[in-house]
Amino acid sequence: MTDIFSHAGAKAWEPTPDGNRRRVLVHTDELMMVEFAFDKGGVGALHSHPHVQASYVAEGRFEVTIDGRSEILETGSSFIVPSNLLHGVKALETGRLVDSFAPYRADFLG
Repeated sequence: MTDIFSHAGAKAWEPTPDGNRRRVLVHTDELMMVEFAFDKGGVGALHSHPHVQASYVAEGRFEVTIDGRSEILETGSSFIVPSNLLHGVKALETGRLVDSFAPYRADFLG
């Protein structure tokens, strides 16, 4: 059975290939929520995937690039990435993003 609740601090952080950290909070086959942590200057390298992604800036300031367009987003801001668009982020200060993916990211489940 998939966990449908996630309590603060219950999930372990794992390193990402680009030097940041992530933890999968909850997921079903249709939807996944993942928290990412970045140190100041940390980069989420430009990439694309077939999943639709919606992201919330939980803490910090990020330069977000989607399909060649960049904006500075701060705590409380959000963005959406349609399927297969090239996107990435740079942490302008220490921060966290909470990302949702539809469908879930099997590659994040080990």
